[in-house]
Amino acid sequence: MAVQRVSVQDEIYDFLTSQPTPQQIIAFRPSEESQERMSYLLEANRNGTLTEAETAELDEYMNIEHFMRMLKAKARQRLMQS
Repeated sequence: MAVQRVSVQDEIYDFLTSQPTPQQIIAFRPSEESQERMSYLLEANRNGTLTEAETAELDEYMNIEHFMRMLKAKARQRLMQS
């Protein structure tokens, strides 16, 4: 039986639809499974062994990482203003 992996995108969607506080946004971390997958993709990228699909997946992870960094910066700004 194949285990379906939850994508980091789904983790983010679930998190954001829970209406998190600025503090929860700042504290958010992807699941250990997602972190391990990112580490694998980064290592494969360094070794030059990424497949085309893995390259697309890594690009998507990087876009999500950028989005979350910007979201956390906005959450910090909101906390400083209150």
